[in-house]
Amino acid sequence: MTMTNASLVARAQNGKVRDDDPAAKPARRRFSTEYKRKILEEYQNQTDPGAKGALLRREGLYSSQIVEWRRAQEVGDISPPAPTHRKKRTASERELERLRKRNARLEIQLANHKQALEIQGKASELLARLLAESADTETEQQP
Repeated sequence: MTMTNASLVARAQNGKVRDDDPAAKPARRRFSTEYKRKILEEYQNQTDPGAKGALLRREGLYSSQIVEWRRAQEVGDISPPAPTHRKKRTASERELERLRKRNARLEIQLANHKQALEIQGKASELLARLLAESADTETEQQP
């Protein structure tokens, strides 16, 4: 049975997909320092072709994790950095940030418009001079 996007959305909206569905929110894996050391040692000892990949598949790891763990091991800190939690901003702080960004964008636009007006003024002045010079040369040529 093939399900279309519309039928999946309808299923979700009809409540047939439960909140305790394991695919709803995956749990983030955390690895102990001891586990990381064990896996790094085992990974480095693999010599057979394909053995390293088999180890990664068996443990459900990515090669990027091995690279990250090696770097951490080199500097002496095998544990991953603590997650940084941002402080939740209030509505007024979000509004203030939005207005500051808008103000900065408008300042740039204003500077661009001023520069364009300045250039137009100079072009107009140059055109007026050229027209005046051509008018002077025409009056000199007419006897």
